[in-house]
Amino acid sequence: MKKLFLIITTLFLSMTAQAQQMPDHIIKLMYAGNIIDNFYVDDADNNKIAEEGIKAMLKTLDPHSTYTDPKETKALLEQMEGSFGGIGIQFNIVSDTLYVIQTTLNGPSERAGLLPGDKIVTVDGETIAGVKKERSEIMNCLRGEKGTTVNIEVVRRGVDRKIPFTLVRDNISTETVDAAYMIDKQNGYIRITTFGAKTHGEFVTKLDSLKKKGMKNLILDLSGNGGGYLNSAVDIVGEFIDEESLVVYTEGKNSPRSNYHAYSGGKFRKGKLVVIVDETSASASEILAGAVQDWDRGIIVGRRTFGKGLVQRPFQLPDGSMIRLTIARYYTPTGRCIQKPYDNDSVKYEDDLLNRYNSGEMTSADSIHFPDSLKTYTLRLERPVYGGGGIMPDYFVPVDTMKYTKYHRSLAANGSIIQTSLRYLDENREKLNAQYPTIKDFEKNFEVDEAFVEMLKQQGIKDNVKLEGGDEEFERSLPELKKQLKQLIARDLWDMNQFMWLYNKDSDLFNKAYELIKEKKFDKLMIK
Repeated sequence: MKKLFLIITTLFLSMTAQAQQMPDHIIKLMYAGNIIDNFYVDDADNNKIAEEGIKAMLKTLDPHSTYTDPKETKALLEQMEGSFGGIGIQFNIVSDTLYVIQTTLNGPSERAGLLPGDKIVTVDGETIAGVKKERSEIMNCLRGEKGTTVNIEVVRRGVDRKIPFTLVRDNISTETVDAAYMIDKQNGYIRITTFGAKTHGEFVTKLDSLKKKGMKNLILDLSGNGGGYLNSAVDIVGEFIDEESLVVYTEGKNSPRSNYHAYSGGKFRKGKLVVIVDETSASASEILAGAVQDWDRGIIVGRRTFGKGLVQRPFQLPDGSMIRLTIARYYTPTGRCIQKPYDNDSVKYEDDLLNRYNSGEMTSADSIHFPDSLKTYTLRLERPVYGGGGIMPDYFVPVDTMKYTKYHRSLAANGSIIQTSLRYLDENREKLNAQYPTIKDFEKNFEVDEAFVEMLKQQGIKDNVKLEGGDEEFERSLPELKKQLKQLIARDLWDMNQFMWLYNKDSDLFNKAYELIKEKKFDKLMIK
């Protein structure tokens, strides 16, 4: 007991000098750490304790304050900066085997001679096929510093041996504006998948290219875009609205109001603009959509956006880990708060989209009700708009719940549809390339035949997908299954421009946007 008393006294004295200027809660944490260090029954993993402690602290604050360890932080920064050291392939993993879908133009893999359909089975002597490796583990094997080498072995159809390759990793650009094409002679389409450091530059390049082809009006697709860099969204809004116009502002208890204005050259301040959003469009996407709506610059089409309007500031820790702490809220130019309520109820917050489906919001605009206290008015036409979470579109497009059967959803959930399309492509790539030289040939003439359908059916059986409705449910599932299989084949035969061109032909969101942008009295559509 005397020894224990001496230890505690020593701890107290050593901490007292440090703690004189510290708040009580920091002192409490220091005491807890020192007590564990000196009295725990076994050796404690202090790094793990610290990491779990930080995560637990942040969890009590809000849904978007997060902690990432050094490896996660490095991967996150690479993704957001739009480049990383890699081998330049698009791949998918089927039955524990990595299939090369496409090689990046002039990237390490294309230069070395890898082909779509190749299966990478070893990386630096380590087997990665058939060993149930996580996708993240495989990516870490293939990525690395620019200029370093990686040795791989490939299995190729028609070759009876493994083919070795030595690849020199290079910076691989990750495009965030992945599709841009002319719909017709004067209407263009651009899709942004996320807002990274290079997004504004990519967007301007694609915008200029379409304008040279005669584009007068634009459909901007932000469906599925979960956000990213605030400044990228602000810069893109600056292409649409007048210089010095307010795009968004942020404000928090310890962060005074900061205004973000349109400063760029404004390459598309005239012409019709329609922005597509859905329930997964978040953060920077909502900033863009909110500014376009508040200034009556264009029409927002789709479903109410996610409702992420909290500003995170990154704080890098000495070991390379990072805390992204919420420091303020986003507000649209009219003062609408984008963030939906969270009330420290993480389960309720995470289930919000499911609850929207169950409440009928995704299928009927009439089920969405906003209190008058959240009403405000747009800045030019004084149309009523509402705050309280997310951006409500000007034109609502419901989810078609009758489109997919339970069998179809089960096939998709088990990965059976993607696995079947990859297997079909692996067996028929050369024939497809020869038979369909362009996406328009493919769209017009390719049909999912009985053999392809049977392949899917057998894959479903292998994946234990139940067909509870028998032949009748299977027949009801076929039209949409065939469309999806055809789209997946197109995605892997061509680039995203061609894929999105084909996909959009069957998209309710796109078709509503296209219907509106062709309307001669477009401006009057915003006054409802």
